[in-house]
Amino acid sequence: MMPQPTGRLVRKDDGVYLVLDRMFKAPIEEVWAYFSRSPRLAEWLGEYKGTGSTGAVKFRMTVDGEPAEWQDVSIMECTAPHRLHADVGPAGTSHRMFVHLTEASGHTAVTFGRRLRSVVGEADDGPRWDYYLDRLVAAHDRKPMPDWHSYGPVMREHYRTLCRELDRDLRSERLAAARSGITE
Repeated sequence: MMPQPTGRLVRKDDGVYLVLDRMFKAPIEEVWAYFSRSPRLAEWLGEYKGTGSTGAVKFRMTVDGEPAEWQDVSIMECTAPHRLHADVGPAGTSHRMFVHLTEASGHTAVTFGRRLRSVVGEADDGPRWDYYLDRLVAAHDRKPMPDWHSYGPVMREHYRTLCRELDRDLRSERLAAARSGITE
């Protein structure tokens, strides 16, 4: 079965976010470990070093085979086991990300968000994050990892369409605001 795109674009006060959800039949603390413990995180995405309680750690992706360069991570909020907000990467070019977990009736919902620096320019991140989060599900469920080639080509147009439509809406709103004399 081919994976389906699950992301959506959400407008927030500080920008547009790519937001995706996953559901686990597991307690919240068990799922939280896949974000907060380096050995668990390494099973699906990458590794980190440092102490999160200091507000800063180093992270690097390992999902694509060869480990990437270490990146700075500024932890802006960490309320275990429910919320993690962080900036990943060098100042000025970092990516704002969040993870929210909620538990009900023995299930944990994970909502992941990543702020886009450019609505149109980062449309290809959608398939990548569907893939990464499906890797999280596979790691948790002890199933085989998904194949990247089932994601990029198949999902790319879905995310590009979402981004083009939102970009068109944003342009229309700016034009309407300019015509009515409203400035940002």
